Amino acid sequence: MRLSELQRKDIINVNDGKIIGRIIDAEISEKDGSLESLIIEKSKYIRNLFSTDSDITIKYEQIKKLGSDVILIEL
Repeated sequence: MRLSELQRKDIINVNDGKIIGRIIDAEISEKDGSLESLIIEKSKYIRNLFSTDSDITIKYEQIKKLGSDVILIEL
C-alpha cells in the first residue's frame, strides 16, 4: 500500500470513535525500511485555541485495523 492511499483514510480512535485526523507524513526506519509511525494532522474538532501541538505521532503498534476507508488506532 502506498502512502498516498493511506492519506485518503480517516484515522479513528477505537476507544471513543472520534476522528483523530488525516495522515500527513510517515516515519520509516533507516535500518530496515519498515514503517515506524504515522504523523497525523489533528482534525479541526480536536484542535483548539490553547493547543500548541498541531500534529500527533501514532506508533505502528497503535494501529489496530486498516480498513478500506478508515484506519483504526488505539490511543
